[in-house]
Amino acid sequence: MLTKVDNNDSRYGVIMISRTGRPSMAEAITLGLVATGAVSIAIAAVMGTIGAAAEIFGSPVPVLLPVHDAPMGSLADVAGVASASYAESVVSFETLDAGTRWLLFGERALPAVATIIVCMSLWWLGLSLIRQRTFRKSMVPVLGTAAIALVVAGMVGPFLGTIARAQAVELLPASADQFYAFLYELDPAPIGWGIALALVVSAFEVGRRLQRETEGLV
Repeated sequence: MLTKVDNNDSRYGVIMISRTGRPSMAEAITLGLVATGAVSIAIAAVMGTIGAAAEIFGSPVPVLLPVHDAPMGSLADVAGVASASYAESVVSFETLDAGTRWLLFGERALPAVATIIVCMSLWWLGLSLIRQRTFRKSMVPVLGTAAIALVVAGMVGPFLGTIARAQAVELLPASADQFYAFLYELDPAPIGWGIALALVVSAFEVGRRLQRETEGLV
């Protein structure tokens, strides 16, 4: 809807036109569903973190250890199978020191925290879009925090797990040399999403600056 606004300045006779309006019903429903879904995923991440804590700080503690040179004998003579081996093994420890437990928990908790931050950012973005206040001042730090959380979780989480598994391997007999003493596997997906979100943050900052300049002209 276009609304004419006169500044009552007879010297210039300036007529300013501004555009106002609300999102359509379909847009509001879609944004509401996105915001609700984001909150639901965040709650699921919280519940998953609580379950991981109960598992890790309980006894026995199941630890997923990467293995090498562990052939799968049951498939050795199967026709059409060239070779088969185990890549991981779950070892349950009756006793495990608190430091190792906290490292294992950090590996599970960091991605969950990043998920919660991203979901809350999406909820805030959806709410801002519904209210037609997309380029509000708080949007840049909110999305920026989500981008940093994704990168940190993608890099630090696996590293904490690697240290924890290395400490767990030290508790095993010396004959168990089929376990990797130190194996750091980096998943680039969260880091890539964090970088992409950082670019979105830059776009929001540019939009907010343009909006502020436009309001200054008005």
